[in-house]
Order: sequence, then structure tokens, then C-alpha cells
Amino acid sequence: QVQLVESGGGLVQAGGSLTLSCAASGRTFGGSAMGWFRQAPGKEREFVAHINWSGTTTRYADSMKGRFTISRDNAKNTVYLQMNSLKPEDTAVYYCAARTYNTGSQYPSNYAYWGQGTQVTVSS
Repeated sequence: QVQLVESGGGLVQAGGSLTLSCAASGRTFGGSAMGWFRQAPGKEREFVAHINWSGTTTRYADSMKGRFTISRDNAKNTVYLQMNSLKPEDTAVYYCAARTYNTGSQYPSNYAYWGQGTQVTVSS
């Protein structure tokens, strides 16, 4: 089992920045690929970014490229999502997720463990 706890969400003005954190406990974190997803009201869960077990490979959804950065610190069992140039359409609940594989995926169904989510609200 892996327990994931997100933090760092909040209210920010358009153009601002936030950094989300996801602290993991339980199963060996260092061998797991991690992902960030988001879900806005009335919409399906959407891929944001993923990172492989070592942090050497990352991938982003097209609308996040150049604005968001995913990273991890295996010594701290934590994955981060730095979000810059935030837009009102980035408003959503953001979830981190862990795979039982060392490579990432953009598909939510490929993740075995999920956090409870953290709300990000971007005002215009």
C-alpha cells in the first residue's frame, strides 16, 4: 500500500504561481513512477504530468508545457508540481498518483494509488 497526501493548493490570481507537494508513505516510493492529474467540476479527470522513478523522464499535457514542472525528491518521498502563469482554466482539484511501475503514464487507470486531492482556484 502507498498513502499519498497532497498539499499546497489554494487561491491565486491569474498569472500567479503555486507549488503542490505530494508526500508518499508505505511501499517503496523510489521505484514508482508518479503522476499529477486534475479534475474540474463536471469534467473528467485530466492528465497533467508524470515523472519516472528516477526523475530523469517527464511528460506534460500540451496545455501545461512551459508553465508546469514536475519533480521529485526520493530522499523525502515527495513529488512536486510547480505551476507558473496560472490561468482561470487551471482551476480544479489536483491529484497525485503512484504507479506500481517505474515509468509514467498519462492514463489514470494505470495508477494504483491516489491522494485525496488539493483544490487550486485561479481567479481572473
